[in-house]
Amino acid sequence: MNEFFQKLAAHLRWADQRVHQSLVEARNPPAHTLDLFSHLIATEHVWLARIRGETSELPVWPKLSLAQCAEIGTRNADELSALIDSMDEIALSGGVTYRNSIGDEYTNSPADILIHVALHGAYHRGQIAAAVRAGGDTPATTDYIAYVRGTPAATRR
Repeated sequence: MNEFFQKLAAHLRWADQRVHQSLVEARNPPAHTLDLFSHLIATEHVWLARIRGETSELPVWPKLSLAQCAEIGTRNADELSALIDSMDEIALSGGVTYRNSIGDEYTNSPADILIHVALHGAYHRGQIAAAVRAGGDTPATTDYIAYVRGTPAATRR
């Protein structure tokens, strides 16, 4: 099971780096792309803190610079990989009790949280890609299959 989650963590690192680079290179990125990327990076941090039973250093919708997103994203990826390495199947299926951003209490397994982090990131990376394309630039390919192939996905040509 750890191998599966390590693949998700490696993809998360790769995809976040590609989004960061695409926003750095974009000539005219819509302003809300940075808001979305900041949220994506912050929520990775929030969920890691919840799994560890810690208080997050970030709100779920912070105002971050691209440089801060890159720095925190790298830290998230490192910590995520280390966390997964430290967990066996019993720990991954255990319960994590936390409060969401409005104070409601929930309990979920670390495995379900990690799957959520991967899917949540994919959702927001897609929103960023659509906005970058609408702004006239070419978005980064962040599909998992492109990651494992080591090649870009098909384009609109």
